Amino acid sequence: MEAYYYSKMDKTKQAAYHAMLQGLLALEDAIPMPRLEAEDLYQVFFLLRLDHPEIFWATGYKYRYYPESANLVFLPEYLFEKGKIREHQKAMKARVEKLARAAQNLSEWEKEKYVHDFICENVHYDKLKKPYSHEIIGPLGQGVGVCEGIAKSVKVLCDALGVWCVIALCGNCPEKGIKYRHTWNIVKIGGQYYHLDATFDNTLGAGAQIRYDYFNLCDKSVFRDHQPLIAPAPECTDAQHFYYREKKLSFTKMEDVYKRALQTAKKGKTFTFHWRGGYLTREVLGELLEQISAAGREREKSARVSVNWQQAVLRFDYVEAGSAPEASVVMEEANEGEKE
Repeated sequence: MEAYYYSKMDKTKQAAYHAMLQGLLALEDAIPMPRLEAEDLYQVFFLLRLDHPEIFWATGYKYRYYPESANLVFLPEYLFEKGKIREHQKAMKARVEKLARAAQNLSEWEKEKYVHDFICENVHYDKLKKPYSHEIIGPLGQGVGVCEGIAKSVKVLCDALGVWCVIALCGNCPEKGIKYRHTWNIVKIGGQYYHLDATFDNTLGAGAQIRYDYFNLCDKSVFRDHQPLIAPAPECTDAQHFYYREKKLSFTKMEDVYKRALQTAKKGKTFTFHWRGGYLTREVLGELLEQISAAGREREKSARVSVNWQQAVLRFDYVEAGSAPEASVVMEEANEGEKE
């Protein structure tokens, strides 16, 4: 697949990138390359590993150079000793091929959903943040990962399935209590670019049905609760193919919410929907909760509602209640898994 970040570099950085890539694939201890400033060298190393998340064994580096030389020597630091790297390479290759094999005949959109659902069903956020949790070996090999490892795993699987995918990166924001950079993915489906954040959906769906609140979002929607990007990325302008819109679970009328709530109360299931009838203000949320509660009262049930305010997504079910049941409401906050 396309090396997206490589394509955004100047010729000198591309030359360093190419030398670095070949050396890392060969597990070399010293890699000669064109000399770059320290900040530029770090950027090339970092972005190369976003383009090539299959290179899970290179986690750091040192370098040396001579003042008059136009070159430097790149000294990679490896996560494992070389014999172990080769063992893990073989295991990861077999794992990716096996997972991809099951989805080869699906449509582009179905492949994307397959990868998303695999992450949500099989990967847990690693609060201990082991070194391998930042690489594909964590989610794909151990079933644990942080957002970086999850985004890299999504890209590796999408690459194997022929779905265009890059890793998106935003900065931290201490004044908002956001301590860490966050990574997710941008995919191209049907010729359009969309944001896909499997980590955030994993957080919301923990212990319950899979969520799709961050499946094929446009820029306007994703940046309601994501920080601005700090690396180049395609613009995502199409808002028509957000998951809940695709599945006709995006409503603009209160009566439609009420009808679906009646069905949900009758069947005893959980229902998730997106509100598209204007901004989700407190007043609008209050009216939505009343529609959901009213449907429950017809069945003498009380609603349990969780709300992803930023993305205007509500999930609810019903429990048996007394004569005047009222809805209980939980405000959800999608995050990297740091919070319960």
